[in-house]
Amino acid sequence: MRTWLTNAWSRCLKFTKFGAAAACFALLAASTRADEAGGESNLKLPDLSQVSFLGMDGHKLLLFGIVFCLFGLAFGLTIYMRLKSLPVHKSMRDISELIYETCKTYLTTQGKFLLLLWVFIAVAIVLYFGWLHPIPGKPIPTALLIILAFSLLGMAGSYSVAWFGIRVNTFANSRTAFAGLRGKPYPINHIPLEAGMSVGMMLISVELLMMLIILLFIPGDYAGPCFIGFAIGESLGAAALRIAGGIFTKIADIGSDLMKIVFKIKEDDARNPGVIADCTGDNAGDSVGPTADGFETYGVTGVALITFILLAIPPEHFLPAGLTLETASAEAIAKATAVANTIQVQLLVWIFVMRIIMLVASAAAYFINGFVAKAKYGKADDMNFEAPLTSLVWITSFVSIGLTYLASWLIIPELGGDPTQWWKLATIITCGTLAGAIIPELVKVFTSVESRHTKEIVISAQEGGPSLGILSGFVAGNFSGYYLGLSMVLLMSVGYLVSQGGLHNLMVAEPVFAFGLVAFGFLGMGPVTIAVDSYGPVTDNAQSVFELSLIEQLPGIKQELKKDFGMDVNFERAKHMLEANDGAGNTFKATAKPVLIGTAVVGATTMIFSIIMALTNGLAANVDKLSLLHAPFVLGLITGGAVIYWFTGASTQAVTTGAYRAVEFIKANIKLEGVEKASITDSKKVVEICTRYAQKGMLNIFIAVFFATLAFAFVEPFFFIGYLISIATFGLYQAIFMANAGGAWDNAKKIVEVKLKQKGTDLHAATVIGDTVGDPFKDTSSVALNPVIKFTTLFGLLAVELAVSLTSSQGGGLVHILAAAFFMVACFFVYRSFYGMRIKGEAA
Repeated sequence: MRTWLTNAWSRCLKFTKFGAAAACFALLAASTRADEAGGESNLKLPDLSQVSFLGMDGHKLLLFGIVFCLFGLAFGLTIYMRLKSLPVHKSMRDISELIYETCKTYLTTQGKFLLLLWVFIAVAIVLYFGWLHPIPGKPIPTALLIILAFSLLGMAGSYSVAWFGIRVNTFANSRTAFAGLRGKPYPINHIPLEAGMSVGMMLISVELLMMLIILLFIPGDYAGPCFIGFAIGESLGAAALRIAGGIFTKIADIGSDLMKIVFKIKEDDARNPGVIADCTGDNAGDSVGPTADGFETYGVTGVALITFILLAIPPEHFLPAGLTLETASAEAIAKATAVANTIQVQLLVWIFVMRIIMLVASAAAYFINGFVAKAKYGKADDMNFEAPLTSLVWITSFVSIGLTYLASWLIIPELGGDPTQWWKLATIITCGTLAGAIIPELVKVFTSVESRHTKEIVISAQEGGPSLGILSGFVAGNFSGYYLGLSMVLLMSVGYLVSQGGLHNLMVAEPVFAFGLVAFGFLGMGPVTIAVDSYGPVTDNAQSVFELSLIEQLPGIKQELKKDFGMDVNFERAKHMLEANDGAGNTFKATAKPVLIGTAVVGATTMIFSIIMALTNGLAANVDKLSLLHAPFVLGLITGGAVIYWFTGASTQAVTTGAYRAVEFIKANIKLEGVEKASITDSKKVVEICTRYAQKGMLNIFIAVFFATLAFAFVEPFFFIGYLISIATFGLYQAIFMANAGGAWDNAKKIVEVKLKQKGTDLHAATVIGDTVGDPFKDTSSVALNPVIKFTTLFGLLAVELAVSLTSSQGGGLVHILAAAFFMVACFFVYRSFYGMRIKGEAA
């Protein structure tokens, strides 16, 4: 693996040298304008201590936020220790530890890979803040060191919470499998949910703690650029882990699943060398990826709102009519600046209090829901595994909404002299919080095992085989795009209408702020969103751990379990419950995906606004170019769609090629006679194949996206704005369609296996084929669009300012030459993402 990574990096460097050299030349040429502060270097945070809240200044109030973060960390670690101490049979524990060891190998390799990718970002940051736009009045080496450190911290945050997630999940999977032996459904529902809450609370607490450190302890001159660096770093970490993890998991999943058809073997057959890789993939794709993605989503959305507050509430907005900063008196400017700073501080403190509310609301709802669920299902022999998850989401939503209004009334009872804004801003956030509960309900309409769309896939496949089953899945995905899209539009429209109630007196472009708050509200129950998403990989792994442990075949196992654990076991009932629980896991994995992609798209509008403010001098010039009458803007809108469809194809191609190689190896090495389980060596070889193709695919995609962003920013600034809007819009619907079509195919297979009990039949084979088509849909391409959109937008903040500065100092000719050079590098890796990843076989 190390040899491949070294060789791949060497080959890539040959083709990126030209693009990198062009970027360096562009930055150096533009350095003649370093004296003119750019947008990011001008993001100076106001003094939080100048405004009083609840009898204390803003800085002291937010120090209490650190205490809440520590409580959140303690909450996560307490559950972690509890899970670790739960009873489990040695045969199951050994399997979960083997899965963890392969996950460790994967994550260690990915960590080294991340550092290589970070070099690209580090070069851009150094040249931008070192030469093009240094922070005014600050030593360049010190500034660069701080910004680079926070970009690394952001990436490390995504990486570390991902690591914590797989450790928790690999404890929980064996404990869930073992709990199934008791024959009661409640424990196998409660343990995965506990694990998810541990991950969710840890994730939100770590992310909030890091951002509070920047806000409270980094000097105001540095804080703005540090937030940008932090966001870019965590976005890079999330993009790499999400894309590579999505490719890895589906290579392994498809390779393992197809053996059921080829050799007519059972699910998670211990003789199949692909099963351990599949379990590793469940964690790499469905735990590592979403955890890193969630960490980045909460961070980037917060940074987007901070950036907006600093840019959209300028002092000139509060000058008397007809005056500007050039014509107003010093006294008038001082008064306007004081008003602007006060409102900025009020909103910044309010935003961070809302983030703390996430932790409080989620913890409170978790305990309430746990009490109700235990009372209702604790001794039950049967239960709907989705019910406690659904009630947790809705209880959290209502608690969060109530605390949002209460905290807003306490923190901002008056904003800019308006005593009504507290409830209006709380209402806008509530639109997003409701979206976080309504969207999962809509997703279940198309993906749940009880869904008519999912049942339609089964009915279609009964007569038409895999062809009609796949077509019915396409129908489910497309219809879901319609309903989910309109629900987001409706809630955003409510937010927009409420924002028209006087918010324009406090800021420019108040609808953009409203959309940002809606995105923020999506995350109003952050730990719970992560918890129900993390539920899926634990339930999936639990089935595998049960089968791989071969516990049924151990001599005297029933007597041993009776003696050591006091249980009378029914192995068939345990397997049935674990399979049924996995269906609930599939559904709730599907529900979290549109929430995260919706947040990315809605939040992207806020980040795009930052670029628009820089390009229009605060909406004072060139606003007419944000129009269909401006040809570059229209061309950018069209270009974004092309990139989204390429990305979908490139990520799926990496899965296809990797799965081909995995299937090829498994078919050649699987031993079905005379052995109880596959060798560890063969299993690790499958893991190596998955890792190799995941990194090859990720490398092509990342470099293409990186240089495409530079190229399109250099073509024309408003072309780039159109491009960003386009990738957000196309990406939203592409992701919803693919995620829900894949989820429907997955649970159609689950209906055949659990409800119809038709494993090994032609119908089962048809739904397995549909599931393998849906695998890269739901767990590779769709989910990776979220961090790609945010990374492109964040990096675009630097890229477009570079292009504008270079145009001013060197002229448009050089800029367009550089755009062509960057585009050539991007095109090479676009070409390589298919032709360099093709399956080399007889037909090739």
